[in-house]
Amino acid sequence: MTETLHVHIPYAKLRDYFELIRKRKYDLEIYLSAAVLDQLEREDLEKLRERLDWNPKLTLHAPFVDLNPGAIDPMVKSVTQLRFRQLLDAAAILRPRAAVFHPGYDKWRYSGRKDLWLENCLETWRTVADAAARIGMRVAVENVFDEDPDALALLFKKIDGPDFGFCFDTGHFNLFSKVPMEKWFESLGSRIVEVHLHDNDGTADSHWALGRGGIDFEKFFRLLKEQSAEPVYTIEAHDKDDVETSIGKVREFLGQG
Repeated sequence: MTETLHVHIPYAKLRDYFELIRKRKYDLEIYLSAAVLDQLEREDLEKLRERLDWNPKLTLHAPFVDLNPGAIDPMVKSVTQLRFRQLLDAAAILRPRAAVFHPGYDKWRYSGRKDLWLENCLETWRTVADAAARIGMRVAVENVFDEDPDALALLFKKIDGPDFGFCFDTGHFNLFSKVPMEKWFESLGSRIVEVHLHDNDGTADSHWALGRGGIDFEKFFRLLKEQSAEPVYTIEAHDKDDVETSIGKVREFLGQG
């Protein structure tokens, strides 16, 4: 089975790279920031769908800056829910395979109280899961500042189902995880919906090509294969040459090269 590889791109950069994207016939993950969502009309999204005339598979990435679905401040949580609704409205038009969301948990904000974060975010995620089910789209909640998989594991126990799962971000794992990669796969491997593939040297979220940093991608793909997972593979390198390099590397790991 040949897996498709998605390339992450912010909506605001589509115009600059559209001809290259069309030439390469990339499948896409489109990031819709809050500023973009405030400006987009239904007509804009319908026109975009028409312009994607090579019929790429799509995923979306939800806005995340300043947002927190588990916020203790009700106004912050309310704004987060609004942004997620805007993303879901766009998804109803674009019909992506999946949408990626950030969870908002880090131990410093919550003094390590994963239960407190969970209590405050469940309403938001249940609403997202229900809306995604109506669209026919999977939800992938991404590790960001997580030092271990425990907070996300608690969430997936509460919202259980094959279409609400995990996006394993390799770069964030390398920066923030305090436990080995095997622990993440033991805990969340069966819930993987999507993977974000990019590299760094452990000091910054550099979004380099696979192989430029220190991530053990051979181990990552071996563990992924052991799970018999069939996730969406998304390249999150930020340089166009790094994107091409990463596509080649991923195809090698998947036995497509």
